[in-house]
Amino acid sequence: MSQEDDEKYPASAISSWSGFVYQGKIALYHSLKLIDDGDLDFELQLDSSDDFAIYKDGKLHTAHQVKAKISKYRSGYTTALEQSTSIEYDKIKGTPRYFHVSVKLDNTDDYKGTSGETVKFYRYGDNFHCGLGEIEGLTKSLIRKICEKQSITVSDKLINFNYCLLSEKISTKAIHNHKLNQVGGFSENKAAYEGRINARDMLKELLAENPYQDRDYYAVELKARLQTHLEERLDQALPTMSDATYERARRLCEHIRETSPNELQILCQMMKPSERFQDVQTNDIRRYTKLIQAISVEPIFNHLPHYLDTENRFYVPTALDVDENEECEADMINEMKNNGDLLRLLFEYNHLIASKADSSFTFNTKFTNSDDFDDKQATEKLESNITRSLCISVMTKDDAEARLNDKTTY
Repeated sequence: MSQEDDEKYPASAISSWSGFVYQGKIALYHSLKLIDDGDLDFELQLDSSDDFAIYKDGKLHTAHQVKAKISKYRSGYTTALEQSTSIEYDKIKGTPRYFHVSVKLDNTDDYKGTSGETVKFYRYGDNFHCGLGEIEGLTKSLIRKICEKQSITVSDKLINFNYCLLSEKISTKAIHNHKLNQVGGFSENKAAYEGRINARDMLKELLAENPYQDRDYYAVELKARLQTHLEERLDQALPTMSDATYERARRLCEHIRETSPNELQILCQMMKPSERFQDVQTNDIRRYTKLIQAISVEPIFNHLPHYLDTENRFYVPTALDVDENEECEADMINEMKNNGDLLRLLFEYNHLIASKADSSFTFNTKFTNSDDFDDKQATEKLESNITRSLCISVMTKDDAEARLNDKTTY
């Protein structure tokens, strides 16, 4: 058996999801490239004539097929290349066809199919490939160029904000089309054809003044960063990832995509409850997502991802990395004194699962109501043992699993 024949496609569901994510990012990049070249008279269509397509005046202008991390050999794409050259639906003779790949191939010469049509490998600068981890940087460079041509002063923060919003627009439209087809009973073509994105609308959103507060910005950024981390983790770990781990990661990704920025601010805060929500570091995202994928119990993706025990008590995964129990307790109490948003959340979600801790522990606070953290009288009542205080549990993964799997009442 040759080395080329030995390479196999990944499991179909995982491969399909990974490719689905990748095609949206590539579609955004190509659309912005057209806009940067001065073309505003087109519409982007996702998932019908091909993985994505560009239409002008109602007619197919270019068809694009996108394949993520299938093989490093051209022979691994033979079936897909032949499909790209087919004459069907709006793809007529002479339609320009492009093939996008995420890894470097041994041969990127034009492919001529049995139909007589030719498909070209798409070029990114000097390369004929672009990985999932590279496309964001290329896309942000295009956003910067487009803004500068319009004499708009840009910052890294503004570019990132616009990238997040445009990426969300593309992803939302693709998922909407997919759901119309899978759930709503629409034909695939009908869903896609009636869901095109206009180039001028893209540019309008890109050039909007975008007044935003830091909290709004960080929430939007977190949404994009969580998505990117999960997408890249899936892309890298496909061969070794179990079905259960993959499914949790995919469901978390979809939940985040569908969650509003306001609700994501709650996730930001509860991901690291020992600190005020301003920004979430990459390590926090990594620890949080790995914890959800590792816990044997299926999470409930409703508002804040959580778990329930037999007595309907909430358990919330966090990115807490506890070195010293006392330090963690002190940090959380100090933050609760100055952060009413966190305090109110902890009255509902007071069982926290740490991403890393040597042992579980609990501690009592001096807060008896989510609105009385500055109430000295409430503190005096606690010290007199008249009123019961808020008790916080910080648990290891193993201890939390034991409780969640225990069918008895304790």
